[in-house]
Amino acid sequence: MPSLLAIWFAVTVVLAYPVYRLLQVGRRHPRMPPGPPTVPILGNALQIPTTGLGKKFKEWADIYGPIFSLKVGPTNIVVLCDRRAINNLLDKKGSIYSDRPFNYVSNYVTHGDHLTLEPQGPSWREKRTVVTRNLNPKILDEKHWKVQEAEAVIFMNNVLRDPDRIFHYARLYTVSVAGSLIWGHRATSLDSFWYKDFYELMDLWLETQEPGANPPIDEFPLLKYLPGHWKKRADKCRAMMDDMWDKARAIVDERRARGDKRDSFIDAKIDEVNEKGTSLSPHAFNNLFGELLEAGADTTANHILTLILALAKYPQFQEKARREIDAVCGTERAPVFTDFDKLPYVNCIVKEGMRWRPTAPAGLPHMVTQDDEYEGMLIPKGSMVFVGIWALHHSEGNYAKHDEFNPDRYLDHPKLANEYAVNPDYMNRDNSPHHYGYGAGRRMCPGLHLAERNMWRIAAKLLWAFDISEPLDPVTGEVVHLDENAYTSAILLCPLPFKIKAVPRSPAHLACIERELASAMDFMSQWN
Repeated sequence: MPSLLAIWFAVTVVLAYPVYRLLQVGRRHPRMPPGPPTVPILGNALQIPTTGLGKKFKEWADIYGPIFSLKVGPTNIVVLCDRRAINNLLDKKGSIYSDRPFNYVSNYVTHGDHLTLEPQGPSWREKRTVVTRNLNPKILDEKHWKVQEAEAVIFMNNVLRDPDRIFHYARLYTVSVAGSLIWGHRATSLDSFWYKDFYELMDLWLETQEPGANPPIDEFPLLKYLPGHWKKRADKCRAMMDDMWDKARAIVDERRARGDKRDSFIDAKIDEVNEKGTSLSPHAFNNLFGELLEAGADTTANHILTLILALAKYPQFQEKARREIDAVCGTERAPVFTDFDKLPYVNCIVKEGMRWRPTAPAGLPHMVTQDDEYEGMLIPKGSMVFVGIWALHHSEGNYAKHDEFNPDRYLDHPKLANEYAVNPDYMNRDNSPHHYGYGAGRRMCPGLHLAERNMWRIAAKLLWAFDISEPLDPVTGEVVHLDENAYTSAILLCPLPFKIKAVPRSPAHLACIERELASAMDFMSQWN
């Protein structure tokens, strides 16, 4: 018969082991990259900010080095703020670094139907094909450019008529271009469904996705039963998203029933599905084109607004660009994208805007699908891997006076970003050493071709047509200085609403702006 001491010892061991195992949760593996100290169970969960994660990554990179790690409960997070590491892992080992981690809140809002956030698989590949088929450089420059040019002309006239609303007109431009191409419907005004309802949804969706804005449900699943504002926000966003894309699809179906088939991505896909079928559910199908509108409008608008803000704050760079523009275009016409090679400084301005104020400062996390090692450091299977975009863009080691807007940094990079992104020499890529605005690896933004062309067109036309400066106080006549750090705090950064002063450069420029409007409106009427 066992003694009481032996029984007591056995009970102690049985009870102590689970406690010991529990206390290991949240502890960093000794071979993982260094990082801030952890606490048992939670790891670094209490140190994750509710907003501004990209800037927090920079703080940690300055302390722990350009490759560091975090723990949130049992989840491993590795943050790469090093160009060489990004190239060696996300680019060269893309086969194991291209998945996405599961996120409960985003999955709940979208019903799991979101190309950017979902893991690789048959559904993801079918959706990705829609993007690459319709947004490659060839089709953009041979076909879709007409929509971009016409909407840019309309944008210019909106600014001419009401420069105080340039913030809203920049957003209207991007959603109207994307809406015409994707859904076959342009955003005709700031009160239209395609503008007003879309941006109301986007503002809430971005707030809902912000890292730190929700409980760490993925690490501690029981927290999904926790009531609170996060839950109400997720419910509201889910309902808004479903209503938005259901209504958008109903608009398309209604016009097609009238025999009004349009030259758009969704019309082409519906015809294909009617002939060949699809593995996508109706919800996944509608959400795909909703997400394409989201990707084609919101992020690009943020970057265009950053360019406008920067041009008003740093007017000296307008003159550098205009010397090229005036030599090519004179006063007879505005720049068009076929002038790209002759106007390299406009491209420098676009690239610097993406570096200076990246709209996705923390990017979207990748997930590694097997254990890996880098320079002796362990990256465990299932780790979330972030590119610290803000940290890379605002490192003094990478950029002298990194807080200043200075397009001269790009004088030696005259090509579009995608041409540098495929360069195996990572030290001479546009995405490194210069900017990672489109991400890295196989999950790089597939809409970058449309985005760059939109940004270039608006920047070139504004520089050609207007003197852009900070606004004047209507009472005192004094300059109202713009705050270059006044940005939203969400997963995507956007300047807070601002006003600028935009004055036509000459009567000839003014006449040209007005002269082009009628034909642009007539062309775009087919997507009204």
